[in-house]
Amino acid sequence: MADVTISRVFDAPRKAVWDAWTDPKQVSQWWGPRGFTAPTVELDVRPGGELRIDMQGTDGTLYPNRGVFREVSEPERLVMSIRLENDEGEPVIEALNTVMFAEEDGKTRVTLEFELVHVVPEAADAAAGAKEGWNESLDRLEEHLAA
Repeated sequence: MADVTISRVFDAPRKAVWDAWTDPKQVSQWWGPRGFTAPTVELDVRPGGELRIDMQGTDGTLYPNRGVFREVSEPERLVMSIRLENDEGEPVIEALNTVMFAEEDGKTRVTLEFELVHVVPEAADAAAGAKEGWNESLDRLEEHLAA
């Protein structure tokens, strides 16, 4: 699968957008594709800090995401490795996500780079849907910021 880059401008100050990415209560409001929830969000936003975001699908299936913050440069840049695990806790998809926040006339441009690091064959379809999933998450982020 090819790597993905998505760029969006949000009608919100950079601090508000940064906070939406780093405050667990806010992340739980928008993380994941449409119809998904994030019942567990734990973020230790510092280099080497861990993250845990459990996404729950419309059918009730839980998708545990674990990761590590590699770089935290408030309010410009977040780099985090995130892996989706199977029921045995083994990674089935692992990606490096770089999120950049740039101020543009009182609004914020978010550029997200998704680099696939590892995928097992049975998760290839899910990995192929990364661009769509991230776009839906960013749609939900936009709605969250507007509320």
